[in-house]
Amino acid sequence: MCTRWDRADLRLHEMAIAMDKGSARGFSLLEVLVATTIAIVAIAGLAQFAAIGATANRRARLATLAAVLAQQKMEQLRALTWAFDVDGQPVTDQTSDVSISPEQAGGTGLGPSAADSLERNTSGACDFLDGRGRWIGAGATPPAQTVYVRRWNVAPLVSSPDRTLVVQVAVFAYPGVSPLVRLVALRTRTVP
Repeated sequence: MCTRWDRADLRLHEMAIAMDKGSARGFSLLEVLVATTIAIVAIAGLAQFAAIGATANRRARLATLAAVLAQQKMEQLRALTWAFDVDGQPVTDQTSDVSISPEQAGGTGLGPSAADSLERNTSGACDFLDGRGRWIGAGATPPAQTVYVRRWNVAPLVSSPDRTLVVQVAVFAYPGVSPLVRLVALRTRTVP
């Protein structure tokens, strides 16, 4: 004979079995749809972060190569003669053409550049480079493969025009109007 307590235990046991059977059914369609929607939203958010990261990486690569290209041209200009000879007379390279690679005679060297040579392509103060930074031409019109435009300006310092030059180099992503990099250096003649 079953007591009241036995019946309560039996009822709890039946409820536990029923819950076990219910959980064995699996997920409902609504639960699957909600979970899928959450997963899609999360993946879409991650894809946006990947796209932003790729864009930032591309810009950083462009800026880094532009800085290297500007430094190369600055070093090339700084290597030109700007000194005094043994008699104390100024000596200036005004014949090297640094707009072609390798540099040759027939240019202006460290002679004064056009005032706007950093704003526009000027023969003798501009060259064009491909996406790997290789020289592909010079002049006023960029070749088809141009990725970077490198422009420079050499001008005497107003307060000391015979002794000091202001040398500027700017690198642009073609056909951009704002430089990616701009370097400025002073070049001073020293007394021997």
